[in-house]
Amino acid sequence: MALNEIKKRIESTKKTAQITNAMRMVSAAKYNKMAQDAKDYFLYAEKVRKMVSHVAKSQLELLDDGVPIRQDGLNYIDFHDMLLERPVKKTGYLIISSDRGLAGSYNSSIIKAVQQMFEEDHADKSEIVVLAIGEPIAKFCRENGYYVAKEMHDISDRPTFGEVQAIVKRAVKLFKEQAFDALYVCYNHHINAVSSQFRADQVLPLTDLDVLDEDEDDMANVDYLVEPSQGALLDVLLPQFAESQIYGAIVDAKTAEHGSRMNAMRSATDAANEMIDALKQQFNQERQLRVTNEILEIINGANALNDNKKKED
Repeated sequence: MALNEIKKRIESTKKTAQITNAMRMVSAAKYNKMAQDAKDYFLYAEKVRKMVSHVAKSQLELLDDGVPIRQDGLNYIDFHDMLLERPVKKTGYLIISSDRGLAGSYNSSIIKAVQQMFEEDHADKSEIVVLAIGEPIAKFCRENGYYVAKEMHDISDRPTFGEVQAIVKRAVKLFKEQAFDALYVCYNHHINAVSSQFRADQVLPLTDLDVLDEDEDDMANVDYLVEPSQGALLDVLLPQFAESQIYGAIVDAKTAEHGSRMNAMRSATDAANEMIDALKQQFNQERQLRVTNEILEIINGANALNDNKKKED
């Protein structure tokens, strides 16, 4: 390879390294903000979960056969079907992917895990209802014959609840309308700055509230003054709690996305720097070879002149 060509490759690779390093720093800043948002959200969500559990428990009395009823004697399943499981004929999946690339295997790992989950858990595609965040997963589901009830694209790097509430509220509404009997949120869960793991968390029905748990909790002695009634409060609070759980998964997924992109850009920068070092070494070798050849040519030329002089003498 010519020296000028090697120099051009070195310069272009340096520019690439500068770009990927800048993208890494931007992703790192976004990651730090989202990681703090996720931490704050989970503290909030745990407090809300305990409060909702406590209010819901206050509305329940358990009969000898374990059937939950309201304090006024009405069957509880007619009161809050968001709390109790029903036979699952169809399952809803709200799946979170990213519309932006340069994030390593972030999207491909989600698609692979979702495909495996669908094949293992369902005998027929008609059992599946998909709500998709991000074009990659929406495209995969459409092309493979899965029903996509709603899509959302191009959410921001630091999404607010207001930004995603359309698809979040749609998911809860479809469950209440019995379009499906269980709802799972599927996403890459943030573990730390360098790793994430696919998760499929059940959001509906709300089985993690421990409403039927008779054990005392740390809020058992807290009395709430509620108007017009605790039942009316739960009619509003339970859907909102489910919506907040979905939003929390979106926050978690965005944190994992920024972490994945940060690591991908770090790897790209490291690879570019390694290539620069290799090109510099190649450049030095080529230059040394050229100098050596020039010296040999001079020596050979001098020897040829000496030989000619000797012949003339």
